[in-house]
Amino acid sequence: MRRTRLRTTPPLVGLAVATLLLAGCSGSMVDQKRYRTFEKAALWRDHSEARQLPDGTVAQSDRDRTAAIETPPPVDAALLARGQERYAIYCAPCHGLGGDGDGMIVQRGFPKPPSYHTKRLRAAPARHVFDVITNGYGVMYSYAARVPPRDRWAIVAYVRALQMSRNAQVADLPNAREKLP
Repeated sequence: MRRTRLRTTPPLVGLAVATLLLAGCSGSMVDQKRYRTFEKAALWRDHSEARQLPDGTVAQSDRDRTAAIETPPPVDAALLARGQERYAIYCAPCHGLGGDGDGMIVQRGFPKPPSYHTKRLRAAPARHVFDVITNGYGVMYSYAARVPPRDRWAIVAYVRALQMSRNAQVADLPNAREKLP
């Protein structure tokens, strides 16, 4: 049997191939033109570098955010505790710790917000309070960028707890009469 020997490529041929491959890479691959905002671009028919998003494009977190906005979480002790904490941070400076509209900012001359304990706000749906936190109302600015949707719902739950605590009737509480002295 005869064995065939593989010939090794001479070093000069390998060097020539490598040189040709590297010669194909120009600086344009590394130093590409960068368009400034609203600069004219010859590449596109409308000569605008700013491209519209394709129809039907949805940001990755938009569906989750929409679900969090549309569906309030179940109210439990943890949600109320979170709501109380967020309320103290974002709402109490104007609305006061009790929700009467007498916070420190108001004491310093800022316009007084309405009390949460008015008949109108007690009758308002929870969604109204959520929307006011989200979009602002009157001199109150939007907290949509500062407070995530779940925390907004937690604040709404805490505001409802404040309203209920202020306006609770003994007859509304089961077995409460036996516990009173």
